[in-house]
Amino acid sequence: MRVLMADDERVLADMVAEGLRRLSMAVDVVYDGDSALERLAVNRYDVAVLDRDMPGQTGDEVCRWIAGSATGTRVLLLTAAAGIRQRVEGLGLGADDYLTKPFAFAELVARLQALSRRSTPALPPVLEQDGIVLDVTRHTATRDGMPLSLSPKEYAVLHVLMRAGGRMVSAEDLLEQAWDENTDPFTNTVRTTVMTLRRKLGDPPVIHTVPRVGYRLGA
Repeated sequence: MRVLMADDERVLADMVAEGLRRLSMAVDVVYDGDSALERLAVNRYDVAVLDRDMPGQTGDEVCRWIAGSATGTRVLLLTAAAGIRQRVEGLGLGADDYLTKPFAFAELVARLQALSRRSTPALPPVLEQDGIVLDVTRHTATRDGMPLSLSPKEYAVLHVLMRAGGRMVSAEDLLEQAWDENTDPFTNTVRTTVMTLRRKLGDPPVIHTVPRVGYRLGA
């Protein structure tokens, strides 16, 4: 899952982003609405977490832009206002969900995971293929019943490949979906991560490489 975290409370935004990265999410962080719109114009995000009261373009205005676009990005609005009227207003802007501050990190994660499943077609919280079971909610992975000890990026790559359902995934698509904007696109980080993931998955090999095309998961 790739997430845009937009909140002018820098400490909060950075702490949330770090927590989400530990759960294998790719997170870009901005601290004002203008920067949020800039990122949304060039990157594809599964979910945007927007504080309603940001400087520059407000979270409400960013939400309206997303709702009127064809990006498919889901919106989770954050606000300190907990009244029913404020929640109704936020949902009326086109937001998919609403969370009041202060919030529990576990609840934020659960809401993000629920929003990410609202894709077309809808994806189940547990993915299974070739003996591999990926439980997105519990953030666990097994093969033939044996637990897999994966780094956050290895888990994210496996998730992208399993979501593809056996279709080819290019290195560029892996980079876009599993890494944030701070990653150098000219590094060999994708190849290295796929190599270590392939080793941890064991035999028989299930990740196949097609030179100059990409990667595919399947026996």
